[in-house]
Amino acid sequence: MMNYEIFKEVVKEKFMDFLPEQYQNMKLAVNPTEKVNHTVDGLTLMGEGVRVSPTIYINNMYKHYKDTDNLELVLTDAAAMMEKAMREAPDNVPSLDMESAKDNIVFQLVNTEQNKALLEDAPNRAFQDLSIIYRWVVKVEDSGIQSTVVHNSLAKQLGMSEDEMFKAAVENTRRIFPPRIRNMNEVIKDMFMKDGMPLEIAEMMIGEIPPEQSMYVISNEQGINGAISMLYEDKLHALAEDLETDLYIMPSSVHEVIAVSSNMGDPNELAQMVAEINMDQVSLEERLSNQVYHYDKDLRKLSLATDTPNKRLDGIVAEPKLIYSATEKSR
Repeated sequence: MMNYEIFKEVVKEKFMDFLPEQYQNMKLAVNPTEKVNHTVDGLTLMGEGVRVSPTIYINNMYKHYKDTDNLELVLTDAAAMMEKAMREAPDNVPSLDMESAKDNIVFQLVNTEQNKALLEDAPNRAFQDLSIIYRWVVKVEDSGIQSTVVHNSLAKQLGMSEDEMFKAAVENTRRIFPPRIRNMNEVIKDMFMKDGMPLEIAEMMIGEIPPEQSMYVISNEQGINGAISMLYEDKLHALAEDLETDLYIMPSSVHEVIAVSSNMGDPNELAQMVAEINMDQVSLEERLSNQVYHYDKDLRKLSLATDTPNKRLDGIVAEPKLIYSATEKSR
């Protein structure tokens, strides 16, 4: 089976052969795109009269290839997807309402170490081992939410500084994505009931866990990029006051974090658990951090509780720099 780099070269060489005849005069472009936590390679078509080309990601094609071990099937399916998307693409590029942007810029939290390239091309603000970036919510529908990362080029179009975006996002994020904290028991009970389990049985399955021994899910009402809700200090303070303790906060994903009483364990042991869950159960693009945070109830302050060496989220460990003495250099 080919590795990814060889697969990418084969796709670049053969993809056009699988498209219908009317696309054969076009050129295939392959461009890297910085996504949260990883870089992806996008395929687009370039040709006369084509203003917007759909993008198909080679990374997704490679996953399909690993699942099937059938290169021809992967190329056939990807070409069919591209052809369908080209056929259904609008003739005109929809114009974005720049005036509405200031009311629709929201926060997103990403891992700083894992997203250095992304952060170079996007307005951002540091927060502990994380960075706050900005998203423009273009459309909110029952079927989902359309949003895009505000890169430097878009920020220039919007005419907004990072400070202006931050001030706007403070209010917009709370309004568009209202923060919510729920007892984990309630979350699990709802999951059981959605699967058809009667309320009485669901409550019996969960049992009674004292509040100070419970876990609490911090997210938003939509469950999308909800980890940012831990920055709303009033919500953390209310929970800490109810528990009458400080809090440890464990990143579950970019969509949610888990809070527990600070009496529940050692932060380094909790961080080890977070890292293991990240690697085994959370997809790379949804990982937030391997660290644990501490909320001080009296100081009303959120800070890092750990400083584990595994700063990256993809399992790659940076090689330590070799330091040579002057004697060794002269040899």
